Amino acid sequence: MDVKEIIKICEGKLLGGNENVFCQTFTKDTRELKEKDTYIGIKGLNFDGNSFYEEAFNKGANCVILEQEYVKNHNIKISDKPIIVVENALLALKKMAEYKRNNSSAKFVGITGSVGKTSTKDMIYSVLKEEFKALKTEGNLNNNIGLPLTLLRLTDEQAAVIEMGMNHLGEIDYLTKIARPNISVITNIGTAHIGEVGSRENILKAKLEILNGMDQEGILVINNDNDLLHQYYENSDKAKIVTIGIDQKSDFMATDLNLEKEYSTFKINYQNESYDVYCPTPGRVFVYNSLIAFAVGSLLNIPKTKIIAGIKNFELTKNRLDYLKIDDNITLINDAYNASVDSMKSSLEVLSKYPNRKIAVLGDMLELGNYTQKLHEEVGKYVVSNQIDILITVGKNAEYIAKKATHLGMPQEKIYSCLTNEEATSKIKEILKANDVVLFKASNGMKLNEIIKNLTKSIE
Repeated sequence: MDVKEIIKICEGKLLGGNENVFCQTFTKDTRELKEKDTYIGIKGLNFDGNSFYEEAFNKGANCVILEQEYVKNHNIKISDKPIIVVENALLALKKMAEYKRNNSSAKFVGITGSVGKTSTKDMIYSVLKEEFKALKTEGNLNNNIGLPLTLLRLTDEQAAVIEMGMNHLGEIDYLTKIARPNISVITNIGTAHIGEVGSRENILKAKLEILNGMDQEGILVINNDNDLLHQYYENSDKAKIVTIGIDQKSDFMATDLNLEKEYSTFKINYQNESYDVYCPTPGRVFVYNSLIAFAVGSLLNIPKTKIIAGIKNFELTKNRLDYLKIDDNITLINDAYNASVDSMKSSLEVLSKYPNRKIAVLGDMLELGNYTQKLHEEVGKYVVSNQIDILITVGKNAEYIAKKATHLGMPQEKIYSCLTNEEATSKIKEILKANDVVLFKASNGMKLNEIIKNLTKSIE
């Protein structure tokens, strides 16, 4: 898009500069800004992005988009570089993203779910790029700012996988109407954000909003082993839904599971054919991810050999089951980006496969509201059932994990409850031995990465 087009799309006006300047890459963050980026000033809760426009120009931005209210109240320095003035930056971002989407011939895959959105997105992308020039949501840019910025990266891609996150009802409705997926994916319905929406049934309702933007010929792919999704499937138009599963009879089924500590092998059965699949990441949850990627690839007519290769070659986004080896053959498993009951269970299952001494460092799960105690206690049960050797909890809520583990018979001398990351770091350093395997898992707000950084520095 050139400046002239953006002005027309966003109903903006030009404040200095040339309307023929071409805008290809966009950012809202001057810290990440690269030469010839277009900078969008977005007003946040704690700062006003409009105020960084001069820094953006100094760093090489070829154009900036500013809000009318900011321009009205400040003395704007006009140069030979274009400044586009819009009523509302978020609305302008939405309109530009819709314009890019409407002018793309790519096939769009939209993905949401309580757990595993990012890892499933990564796996689908790995399959798509075996056959197509493809685009994916980077990192966790899955909200009302991140999704439009992702669509603004579109050039001549033939396929795109777009992640959609939510904290409240209505958010996915907003996102899906911008992305308009041809294929929609719901990984599962769990308890993430249950404190915000009130029940798992409301979480299902929120996730199903993804259908509001899907075209009429679109297909929904769901995990049929998930109780609420299975119930939804049983009461819906089955012709428009493709199912994956391990336990429930589904269109794409995994059998002969061999779950090792660092990888998995299994068969995927589809239309009376059986395919041997290797997944380089351990855990039952990645079997589900593989099934979804296999289903999406099949719906897009990607040859099965390429789908299998895409699954084999897939790479996880950072901080999701990252393995770090430090001195004395100690393994740190960094899965500290986020946490819910289901993802906690999945990570503990991976840890349980190791024959070494197993240490779980588990922090608070946030945004659970009235379910906080019950769901942390559920994790405590799983710590015991997976025979974890040492449990270290971090935070007030995580104490419920420790208390439940103690109640179920885990020796008290194997359980340590810490209120801060500093306290937990000291305890871990004190008890670590050669060949230990240590899992780190908590909501992102707990910042367990601080512990991992501290450990790697001090032990090295």
